[in-house]
Amino acid sequence: MIYEEFHLSSAWRGVCCGIVASVLKQSSNNNCSTIHQTVMATIDMDRIGRLFINLQQVKSVPQMLTEAAPSMPGTLRDTDVPGFFRELHIHAGYRPLHQGWRYYFLSLFQRHNETINVWSHLLGSLLVLVKFLQLAETVDFVQDTHAWPLLILLLSSMVYTACSTVAHLLAAKSEFHHYCFYFLDYIGVAQYQYGSAVAHFYYAVEPDYHSWVSSVFMPTATLLCCLSCLGCCYGKYWNYSQRVWVRKVGQVVPSALAYAWDTSPVFHRLLLWFLWPTLHSEDGDPAISFHGGQVAFFLSSAFFFTIPLPERLFPGHCDFLGQGHQLFHVLLVLCTLCQIQASYVDYLGRRPLYTQLHGEGGAAATVYLVQYGATVLTCVFIAVFMAKKVKCLLDCRDKCK
Repeated sequence: MIYEEFHLSSAWRGVCCGIVASVLKQSSNNNCSTIHQTVMATIDMDRIGRLFINLQQVKSVPQMLTEAAPSMPGTLRDTDVPGFFRELHIHAGYRPLHQGWRYYFLSLFQRHNETINVWSHLLGSLLVLVKFLQLAETVDFVQDTHAWPLLILLLSSMVYTACSTVAHLLAAKSEFHHYCFYFLDYIGVAQYQYGSAVAHFYYAVEPDYHSWVSSVFMPTATLLCCLSCLGCCYGKYWNYSQRVWVRKVGQVVPSALAYAWDTSPVFHRLLLWFLWPTLHSEDGDPAISFHGGQVAFFLSSAFFFTIPLPERLFPGHCDFLGQGHQLFHVLLVLCTLCQIQASYVDYLGRRPLYTQLHGEGGAAATVYLVQYGATVLTCVFIAVFMAKKVKCLLDCRDKCK
């Protein structure tokens, strides 16, 4: 290829040099305008030659990519994978087990039954990142300690969507990796619950509710986040060794309790708006519509998480698109975006209130930031502990075979 390009380029240069020489030879008999036109035509011919060479190179790109990319195994039917990996009412689109890591990373661009789950939270993570960069232009996340609860919410939102993306992308490698990556996903969920609790308690809380729960709200939220991580990990640990409803209870109940407590300041505020709309109008409370949106989107996402619709109604027809878990992902991202916007509006508009409730110096925000790190480390410890239990379980099962 390099030799052919050099050969073509040399030929065109020879033609161009010959034409220029003939132009110089005839220059004594022609006027300057004729010389100028001839030289311009020569330059155009040289450009055409270079364009022809570039087109030849472009044509070879698809072949080069095909040779560079590894062969991607096709997806499998549910009957071709272990029962552990099968999802109810999803009959096809399963990726083969025990492939190289490169295959699972490149399956990001492959059509399978996890493709939409991966991309929905990958794009969600990028949207949160873009929102963070936009807010960073007007919010001083370094010097203003009152902005740290908003920073925790943004970081926790990016982390949970990123962990979910990794889990859905790589969990198909083996049974042990399936456990480990979903334990990582549960860490992301738990720390996002903490981020939500901080933002709601710091910005969205009303004075009377704050006086009721100020001493217990964040310690309880921290405890519930850790219990949520533990419950989800144990629910996965019991996977296919217990009935479905047992696993769901282990996963849903702790998460539901954490959500109810973490969002209680928002529920209280929405209740006041509903009972006395003239005192809490949208003009006087511009964040109220975003708070209502985040609650509506979350409750809708919870419905699709617990009930496998619409694939239950159309088994085998939602293998790629239309799964309830996909709708859960999309609605949860919308919930997060509404939540971030509501917290940002409250950060701007309620500063006199939250500085009065939490202190002018922002010492409480500093404590919450440190507590966020401690909560993440605790959840990591829980996940590592559960991963070791899974490893022992799988090793014992393999020895008994």
